[in-house]
Amino acid sequence: YKQWYQRRVRGFSSSVVMCDVVIVGAARTPLGDLSKSLSTLSSSDLGCIAVGSALERAGVRGNEVNLCIMGQVLYAGEGQCPARQTAMKAGIPQEVPSLNLNMVCGSGLAAIINATNHIKCNPRDVVVAGGQESMSGAPHLVKMRTPTAMGHAECKDSMVQDALTCAFNHYHMGITAENVASQFSVSREEQDKFAELSHSKARHALKEGTFEAEIAPVTVKLRKESKVVSVDEHPRETSMEALARLRPCFKTGGDGTVTPGNCSSINDGAAACVLMSRDMAQSRGVEPLGRVVSTAMVGCDPAIMGMGPLPAIRAALEKANWVTEDVELFEINEAFAAQSIAVVRELGISVDKVNVNGGAIALGHPVGCSGARIVVSLLYEMARTNKKRGVAALCVGGGMGVAICLQRQ
Repeated sequence: YKQWYQRRVRGFSSSVVMCDVVIVGAARTPLGDLSKSLSTLSSSDLGCIAVGSALERAGVRGNEVNLCIMGQVLYAGEGQCPARQTAMKAGIPQEVPSLNLNMVCGSGLAAIINATNHIKCNPRDVVVAGGQESMSGAPHLVKMRTPTAMGHAECKDSMVQDALTCAFNHYHMGITAENVASQFSVSREEQDKFAELSHSKARHALKEGTFEAEIAPVTVKLRKESKVVSVDEHPRETSMEALARLRPCFKTGGDGTVTPGNCSSINDGAAACVLMSRDMAQSRGVEPLGRVVSTAMVGCDPAIMGMGPLPAIRAALEKANWVTEDVELFEINEAFAAQSIAVVRELGISVDKVNVNGGAIALGHPVGCSGARIVVSLLYEMARTNKKRGVAALCVGGGMGVAICLQRQ
């Protein structure tokens, strides 16, 4: 990879000077479980809450925004450009353009990276970027353009088809986790232990109110009343004994290791950040939550897509001129315990620095949102614990990885 990267950057002039990009506001909704507390809300309903709260925290008015970019994977039935719907619901004027971005699980972080690149070319612009997803709202699909003269028509779950199935090998993402477990010798017991630890950390964070600073509560209208959702719905009490009783759900021939307990859940949620140049932040008297030091997007074998964070983190660290020991906190999305363990092991980092308040196994994984969610959580944890350097990264279905290095002043 190092040789490939050096070939890519060779020839670029070192005299090119670009502005520093900072994140000045960040917020997320709580994460709701499939078909539960947030299931009646569309992705743009959730997104506008995260965007509105991020703008308020940044002290930025809607008419000061120049662009809105929102990651999202499941669009079917959502209407034209859900990002545009999000922006206008959040009070951003109709003159401001919006765009959706789909990099599967990395969509929310890819939106933030695209916002960073936009500002480097347009240093006077303010960009809102994040991710949103209503997995509960994903419809089932029947292809009817060609008339079915007789017989049944196949109905596909758009969530499984477009978010959870490898387009190259035509199997569920869970099989890629089994591939990683086999190739990198990750046992069932190790996976269950990792999952139990994720839930334990998340429950502790909820008990201590750690997430309160980053969460924008969501008001859900019921038939006769309204309900305020302000905490993540998925974290639960569990144990190694309870996890051991769960059967493998993807590889069922007796040698499977991935179960519903040691993989991420299906969820709804949104997260957003407000980005601008450091010079603009200084002129506005705004204290940044963090500066974008470097970013990286890479490709890998789709069959072991869960290893994508490994080359992505290494590439981002090299661009930042950091080593792993320089990083005080990591947020690495827990799509599956198997791939999380393998990535942490191959990086040679302590699990004590990774997902310190739990990860997607405990909190949930609304696919288009998660990339932005881990950035929001990382920024608030860095501020809470006075840490200076952090890295967020995700694996991506289809065989990719995406990462970002962030630094506090």
